Order: sequence, then C-alpha cells, then structure tokens
Amino acid sequence: MNTPEQTMPGNKGISNFFIFQAWLVLLLASFFGASLAGIQLTLSPKIEANKLNETLEKVPELILGAEAAQALSKENRLMDIDRQFIEAGNKIYSVFQAKTNGQTDGWVVKASGQGYADRIELLVGVDAKADTITGLFILDQKETPGLGNKIMEPAWRNQFNNRPTQQQMTAVKTKASAANEINAITGATISSKAVCDIVNQTLNNLRQPLTKADSNEQKPSDNQPNNHQEKK
Repeated sequence: MNTPEQTMPGNKGISNFFIFQAWLVLLLASFFGASLAGIQLTLSPKIEANKLNETLEKVPELILGAEAAQALSKENRLMDIDRQFIEAGNKIYSVFQAKTNGQTDGWVVKASGQGYADRIELLVGVDAKADTITGLFILDQKETPGLGNKIMEPAWRNQFNNRPTQQQMTAVKTKASAANEINAITGATISSKAVCDIVNQTLNNLRQPLTKADSNEQKPSDNQPNNHQEKK
C-alpha cells in the first residue's frame, strides 16, 4: 500500500517562518508600546491633578507641623496658599507660599531628582525667611521596596526638620553626629543621598529668592492699606 511521502520543510521555509515571527513580535511590541503611551498621556493630567491636591493638603503640616496643622483645621481656620513659579538655577520650581492672617508662615517647594531606581519627587518646607527646614514629604518614588522606599517613612524624613537651610545635608552610614548629617537608610545609601542632593540643590537655588520675597512683603506699601483678610 502506497503511503504519501512525508516531507520536511526546507531551509527556505524555516527562514521565512522565523522572519514572520520576528515581524509579529515587532508589531506586537509597537502596538503595546503605543497603547501604554496613550494610557500614560490620558492619565497624566489626572495624576498631576492628584499630586497638586496632595501637595495642597500637605502644605500646612510641612510648615506648621502635624499637631499645629490639625489644630488649625479643628478651629476651621484656613491657610491661604498661593502657588507661584520661580526660575532659579536653570530650573523652574513650583512654590507654595502659605499665609495666615496675611502673614507669611513659610514656603513649600516641589522638587525632583534622580534616585536609585527612578526619579524622586518631594516637597520641602521652609520657614518664612527660608532659614530653617520645617518639613519634608516624598510625593512620588519608585525606589526598591523594603529598602529605598523607606525614604517615605516619617521617622526618616523628620531628620530634616529644624535643620538650617544654609548647611549642605549629607547622608552618612555611621550614626549622624554633625548638624548637617542624616542617618542613611541601611542598604539604601544611594536613595538617602539622592534625597539630600535634591534638598541641597533646591535650597541653594531658592534660599535667596524666598528670603527676598519675604523681605519685600514686610515693607509697608504706600499704595495699599495695611489690612489683610484671610481667604475662605
């Protein structure tokens, strides 16, 4: 009984098969890449809006401290927050000026820089004269879970509180002893130093402009009455 001859594909057939697979992979990669880019483009405004809302919520705490901010809220007293943009050091910073009863309580600056895994976005608060750091908050980060992401923990962030803005903060592996030293997170020295670098650069760039802005506000104006009303 005759059986059909079984033939194996030749070299040309195998080559065409792999070429087809390669093109298929490229097309799928392009499709998914375009899809992800589209999703990111769509969500980006919403993400930025959420960050802005979170920033505005954090401003009182970063300037007054958690207890004072809670007391302000319980008394139904509002902090007047004015957002402005300041160009300094070849960067444009988003700066939030906080006032109560017309007087500047302090400033909160949004800043960012390269961390270990990706960019770190943070908020740093300073007093009215930009002499002292009043608070630090990590707005966004993608550092290593269990290591670098510990920069978000209050116990670590609070080390920056009440430090002079004129000093260059540095993260050390040994126990911090100097006024400008911060205890680095064990196993995440790069992330710790990255936060210090962002804070240092931000304060170096903005200390003088913020001090000048506060001084200008303290000067009485001949054209405006010296009465301030808190915004509701």
